[in-house]
Amino acid sequence: MILVGTSGWQYRDWRGRLYPRGLPQRRWLEHFAARFATVEVNNAFYRLPERDTFAAWRARTPGDFCVAVKMSRYLTHVKRLRDPAEPVARFLGRATALGDRLGPVLLQLPPNLPADPAALDAALGLFPADVRVAVEPRHPSWWTGAVRAVLEHRRAALVWADRLGRPVAPLWRTADFGYLRLHEGRARPHPRYGRAAMASWVRRLAGAFGDDEPVYVYFNNDPGGAAVVDAATFAGLAGRAGRRVSRVPVNASVPEGHPGPAGA
Repeated sequence: MILVGTSGWQYRDWRGRLYPRGLPQRRWLEHFAARFATVEVNNAFYRLPERDTFAAWRARTPGDFCVAVKMSRYLTHVKRLRDPAEPVARFLGRATALGDRLGPVLLQLPPNLPADPAALDAALGLFPADVRVAVEPRHPSWWTGAVRAVLEHRRAALVWADRLGRPVAPLWRTADFGYLRLHEGRARPHPRYGRAAMASWVRRLAGAFGDDEPVYVYFNNDPGGAAVVDAATFAGLAGRAGRRVSRVPVNASVPEGHPGPAGA
C-alpha cells in the first residue's frame, strides 16, 4: 500500500482549508488522523518530545494511524553520526511510546556532511530490527556502492526526495519498504506540484515496489495548504493507476488563488 500524508499537521494557514475555522487547534490531530492514515513529525528534529507526548499522540489517533518521526538533529547535525549510542537510545526511549503507531524513523543528514559509511552503519545498527529507518543524505559523496551496501545490509530505505519536480537522489531500492519526500513543486501557486510530476512519481514507485509493500509518501510543501491538496491529488493518481492507497481528505480545499489543475 502507498501511505500518503504530510510533513506535520500544525500549520495555521491550514485553518479554513483542512481544518474548520471553529475547530480548536488542540483537536487538529484527531481531525487530521480521521482524514489521513499517516503523518511525518518534523518537530522532533528540533526538539525531541517527551515520552508522554508520544504516548498522547498514540491515544489520540486511530489504530491504523502511522507516525513517521524525524530523528533528533543532535545525532545527525550536532554529533554528525559520531557516538550514536546515547542519542539513539534517548530517541527510542521516547518515540517507542507510540507503540504500534510508530512508523519509519527518518534520518535526514546535513547537506555539508560527506559520506561516512562506517558511521552510518554504526548508527543504523543500534535500531531494533522491528523499527524501520529511512535515510536522507544530502551530500553528493553519499552516492556510492559502499553506502548502498550499508543501507541494504541494515535494511534501511534510501529516501527518494524531490525538489522542483525532479529526483535529488538516486532511485535505489535498499529495503522492503519505500519512503518518498516531496519538498517543493514547480506549479502555481508555489510550492504546489503539478499532476504530471506526481504521475511520474507514481510510475517510479509502481516500478520498484509491489502493491503488498508499504511505501510512505509525505508532502513537505506545507505553505498555503499545498501539501494537503497535493497529497489528495497524488492518492487519486495512484488509485487510478491501480495502486492501493491510504485514506486522504475527499474535500481538500484548493489554496486561494489557485488557477486550477497544473501540469508542471
